[in-house]
Amino acid sequence: MDRLAALTAFVRTADARSFAAAARTLGLSPSAIGKSVARLEAELGVRLLQRTTRSVSLTAEGALFLEPCRRALDALAEADLAVGALASSPRGRLRLSLPTIGYRFLVPLMPGFARLYPDIRLDLDFSDRMVDLVEEGFDAAIRSGVPADSRMVARRIGGFRMVLCAAPSYLARAGTPRGVDDLSAHACLRFRQASAANPQPWVLRGMAATAADAFPTPLVASNMEALRAAAIAGLGIAAMPRFLAAEALSQDALTEVLPEALAEGGDFWLVWPSNRHLSPKLRVFVDFLVANFDADQRGMKAQ
Repeated sequence: MDRLAALTAFVRTADARSFAAAARTLGLSPSAIGKSVARLEAELGVRLLQRTTRSVSLTAEGALFLEPCRRALDALAEADLAVGALASSPRGRLRLSLPTIGYRFLVPLMPGFARLYPDIRLDLDFSDRMVDLVEEGFDAAIRSGVPADSRMVARRIGGFRMVLCAAPSYLARAGTPRGVDDLSAHACLRFRQASAANPQPWVLRGMAATAADAFPTPLVASNMEALRAAAIAGLGIAAMPRFLAAEALSQDALTEVLPEALAEGGDFWLVWPSNRHLSPKLRVFVDFLVANFDADQRGMKAQ
């Protein structure tokens, strides 16, 4: 049995949920695709696909087998690309993990990237969960903060500024703080990393790092978009990246307070496994981001 052809037939069928659609993609007959998958199942001793007269679906074993097969085929495609003439024209799927709010700075850059590299297909997964790049089949991830994992290669792509802001309705009701000490009398909305037990600290100029922990905190959220919405709703003062608050600030839905109070901003890094060859498609994506990233301008530098 041609194992590579069988794996390809299985992955294409699983993606399309159809032998006929997979056959059209591969330029074969549905019968040939079906027989190839059947021989693979026979060799493995498990059923990978559940067939009915109208549809094809993955079995539990098929779902477990699919992603390793997809990674293997992607690796072979990248190897071909790296050593062949196509290396000068990057192409293929680039699967990236980003924080939930990453779309606000990345998506505005994508038209410029697509014009330069029309054959690269971006697969973007937005989640604040710390994914395992190798186990879950990601090519790279964009993360905030200095990466601590020695198994990863990291490249800084740019920084961002943090701001304190609140809805005009809240400030009309509770007053506008004039100094960091005034925050102890305000409702402070805090962000917590999904994997963390405690809220992210506010590093305020002239105040101990732990002082903000004593501020009244009516709401803690593990999603920055939810924190932004809570601030717009008038629940209190929130600290968030400038690029996340920009639209609401321009529309007067939020007002910045104490603009010099926050002592720290942050950085975004692109990380990828150190034991993985830097493919042409990832290399051009890294270079593009470093050249064009400007989170506080929400990615508009490339337009």
